[in-house]
Amino acid sequence: MDWLLEIEAPLAEQVYWATADLLNLEVDLLFFDTTSTYFERDEPDTETVDEDGAARPAFRAFGHSKDHRDELPQALIGMAVTRTGIPIRAWCWPGDSGEQPLIRQVKDELRDWKLSRVVWVADRGFQSAENRRYLQRAGGHYIIGEKLRGESAEAKAALARQGRYRTAAGNLEVKEVRVDDGTMRDRFVICRNPDQAERDKAVRDRIVARLEQAIAGSDRLGADARAQLACRLQAKRGLRRFLRQTPGGLLRIDRAAVNAEQHLDGKFLLRSSDPTLTAEDIALGYKQLLQVERGWRDMKTTLDLRPVHHRKEDRIRAHVQLCWLALLLIRVAENQTGDTWRNLRRELQRLHQGTFRGSAGLVDKTSEPTTAQLRILRALGVEPPPAFIALDLAA
Repeated sequence: MDWLLEIEAPLAEQVYWATADLLNLEVDLLFFDTTSTYFERDEPDTETVDEDGAARPAFRAFGHSKDHRDELPQALIGMAVTRTGIPIRAWCWPGDSGEQPLIRQVKDELRDWKLSRVVWVADRGFQSAENRRYLQRAGGHYIIGEKLRGESAEAKAALARQGRYRTAAGNLEVKEVRVDDGTMRDRFVICRNPDQAERDKAVRDRIVARLEQAIAGSDRLGADARAQLACRLQAKRGLRRFLRQTPGGLLRIDRAAVNAEQHLDGKFLLRSSDPTLTAEDIALGYKQLLQVERGWRDMKTTLDLRPVHHRKEDRIRAHVQLCWLALLLIRVAENQTGDTWRNLRRELQRLHQGTFRGSAGLVDKTSEPTTAQLRILRALGVEPPPAFIALDLAA
């Protein structure tokens, strides 16, 4: 594991080019996202001093946990994935790292690979003017999610524009709107899922009904009791969005907030700098960000990314790299065979090797490969195991 970290950067590059040749990868869209993994300990690491006498920040540190375990120290992990789900590299940072600068570091470290034209795809957690302009360096572009309820004046202007939706694929509808006509203007694409809009409305109706029940009869309460009820309701995130208080302290449903939320049902907003992509391409490209989420799910379950039993920073980083390499092998196998890893593993686990001892001697024999197993091995370019591994005849 120590040796692995010494060659981390050149290894990642060599693995990418070998995989690109094998799968004919076209890195036109590159998806980036982060996750966290926690450690089963109560206290974070303390600062350490390296060989040069410089202080190094704690690696296992408290931060915003994407596993909803804020009470445990964690490390932050990033991964870049192609549109076909191939993870081309993984990174690991201290648990209290801010997400905003990370995508700029990733772009810098992939710059030496001399990739062709790349459009970076990331969720709204990486949204900032600095990141957007950084990703445009050297001819790059981006597709980034925009917060629907943020403070961006551009986003509010985009959502306010009228226009007709077009069907992109399945139940996904898209509408492109222009906010300005500058030379460096961003393109905004509003996406809507009618099925999701129905679900959003149903959830909101249940929340409003629950809130109405909670404040029913509150006008007859004393001022102190009513204030206590308001505090309890404000502490519940789902309810406080639709609760308002009159100047006299009475509790009411905020109908303006309800109407504003209704306007956002089933929608998400995208911002892109690429002038060549259609609105449909932008929407479908962003939807492929699910490939990274699928990678995190496989790393945390199938590949045992967690729990991490190491305590030293270098060993933790090496553990993440090993999980990335394992995920890469899984995705290569899936792409070569056109099947899921779950099916491939279940089928190949039926191939066994047995050791048999008798009067004639000792023999190690492999079970006869099935037709399905031979198909998988041929697709992966792997020779079937020999029928006899070892043969030790009695004298």
